[in-house]
Amino acid sequence: MSDKQANSQIPQHIAIIMDGNRRWARQNKLQVFKGHEKVAKENIKDLVEECLRQGVKYLTLWAFSTENWNRSKEEVEAILRILRKALQTDLEEINAKGVKYQVIGDLSRFPKDIQETLKEWQEQTIDNEKVTVTFALNYGGRDELLRSMRKMVQELSVAGHDLSKPAVLEELITKEKFEQFLDTADMPDPDMVIRPGGEERLSGFMLWQLEYAELFFTDILMPDFNSEQLNKFIEKFQQRKRRFGK
Repeated sequence: MSDKQANSQIPQHIAIIMDGNRRWARQNKLQVFKGHEKVAKENIKDLVEECLRQGVKYLTLWAFSTENWNRSKEEVEAILRILRKALQTDLEEINAKGVKYQVIGDLSRFPKDIQETLKEWQEQTIDNEKVTVTFALNYGGRDELLRSMRKMVQELSVAGHDLSKPAVLEELITKEKFEQFLDTADMPDPDMVIRPGGEERLSGFMLWQLEYAELFFTDILMPDFNSEQLNKFIEKFQQRKRRFGK
């Protein structure tokens, strides 16, 4: 049996670290926010369409990290404007295609209007089942783990458990229990993660969930990463033999 035959299935969950927007803008002698704008207006829709075509059930896009707030005020404000405009998309078309939208990360730092619109998107598309598109916003892997641990400890404390006893900790704090408090509790771990932009690191993305994900890196900048490129990486994924430590 060939490697491709051994893993011929379509990945259930694809995660993409969207990188290279600013470099793309500079290379094309455009204002720095134009790369973000192109991705929001063109690339994301193209990638979602490809996932629908191929039967990929989950697509997660890291759009804004906890560290991105440290960029210039002008760039952050431009990104927020682009996000607001993207959220004006007609939900009827999205619902007609069966796309479910959700968000991971700590949204509390975003302006209230963006928080409310994101909540509306999630509520309006909650019953759609063809593909779940998740945006990681104000997301960092370490931040997620800290928030998850705090939520778990709080729940156990409220329930009256004595967390000072090692036996209690061993019984109650399990891998399965902890995963219930992650931002991604309602979705499977990614099968593959793609990072456009030329960097070969995860930068803290999904530190818990990517344990057995297949990693792919490319020099193609995110504004040039389209459905054709995604299809090529899915084919590469199918050529790998996944052993899961066995």
